[in-house]
Amino acid sequence: MSKTRTRFAPSPTGYMHIGNLRTALYEYLIAKHDHGDFILRIEDTDQGRKVEDATDMIYRVMKQTGLSYDEGPDIPGEVGPYIQSERLPIYKEYADKLVELGGAHYCFCDEETVEESKQEGSEELGYIDPCKNIPLEEAKQRIANGEKYVVRQTIPDTGITSFEDEVYGHIEVENAGLAEGVLLKSDGFPTYNFANIVDDHLMNITHVVRGNEYLSSTPKYNLIYQAFGWDIPTYIHCPPVMKDEKHKLSKRNGDASYQDLIEKGFLNEAILNYIALLGWSPEGEKELLTLDELIEEFDVKRISKSGAIFDINKLKWMNSQYLKNKSTEELVQLCQPFLEKAYDLSGKDQKWIENLIVVHKDHISYGEEIIDQVKLFFEDEVHMDEEAKEFMQEESIPHTLEVFKSHLEQLSEEDFNEENIFKCIKATQKEAKARGKMLYMPIRIATTGIMHGPDLASSIMLLGKEKVLSRLS
Repeated sequence: MSKTRTRFAPSPTGYMHIGNLRTALYEYLIAKHDHGDFILRIEDTDQGRKVEDATDMIYRVMKQTGLSYDEGPDIPGEVGPYIQSERLPIYKEYADKLVELGGAHYCFCDEETVEESKQEGSEELGYIDPCKNIPLEEAKQRIANGEKYVVRQTIPDTGITSFEDEVYGHIEVENAGLAEGVLLKSDGFPTYNFANIVDDHLMNITHVVRGNEYLSSTPKYNLIYQAFGWDIPTYIHCPPVMKDEKHKLSKRNGDASYQDLIEKGFLNEAILNYIALLGWSPEGEKELLTLDELIEEFDVKRISKSGAIFDINKLKWMNSQYLKNKSTEELVQLCQPFLEKAYDLSGKDQKWIENLIVVHKDHISYGEEIIDQVKLFFEDEVHMDEEAKEFMQEESIPHTLEVFKSHLEQLSEEDFNEENIFKCIKATQKEAKARGKMLYMPIRIATTGIMHGPDLASSIMLLGKEKVLSRLS
């Protein structure tokens, strides 16, 4: 049995969107589960859509995610080059071979003719090419004379092409319904429909993972494999990642990319864990899985046929679970840049900033959320909502606050810490005969403006004695 080899083949056309990253993750998991090889290939044959620096971005994302590949443009193996625009002579050679084998033909029609034919709409199959009746020797002579041409697939008029897909099962399509698309363009660049077949064969790819929108094209690919007499890979077509019930996630529509999520302070391990579950489920109930656990668990038989909706709230929940296990140092590293961007920290020492972040650890689900959570520590005024104002009308509250204030006043600046502040709260409970929410909530609202929040003594300490006494007045 041959060694499992999968490939991630992104186009350098911008950010790494979630569906694309999920494909990379599944290909990585399949390869590593079988102790096989994972290859990175850059599919840059669509030069019109190529974005500057996008290839470097792909390398960065692969490094950041930890989906380390065994071969790629910067880790050459024996089957390179791994960038399609560097493989043009290979595609030319195999396109000519395919013509000799009867699986393709040379087409000399100009683009205007092809476009006019499509616009007439008389044919749903794309372009019905008169050139496929030109004898091969005549076609070769016309090429030798310098005529411009493309290589177009030749598809039988009769018969059925079938294949097995690991997710969708047995699929068969009538050949008569397949369009004869261009395989090699007049500029010498292949189309995706040809390059991916040649590359997958020459790079010994055993498992091809891609979106289910390619199910309808796969019979055309198989006809090319068959014409060459090559082994057909194992196909794994995945359901789309959806924005909602009707719309797919799409970077063209500005939907969140991996980079967007990282920039908002989501953790790489949480993103990978979450997108693994978009269309796949593990055996048990456990949802929080490390990359090593995903490798161990991954089975293509558990990939769903139906689309998975990208739920940002579920990702936030998952990310918050990972945040809980972060050390203080890691948490500060994640959150402090957001605080520096939003607030003037010049008067605050590092210990205060660290305490502020740690106190809010259980109240944030991603890094950027810290900005809203700590807003009250950077405001001079207390802002209460209507519910808080209404609660503060309770007649016993002014006395409770007065008692609390009198206890705080007795603390020196040095003694103004959580332990002593908590003692002041307890002393207030005894003296003002206030308990439960009639003790804690008035103090919290008067000092912070909010009804619920993190540890009260810690919050008061972070606000500082002067600010707290001023608010209690």
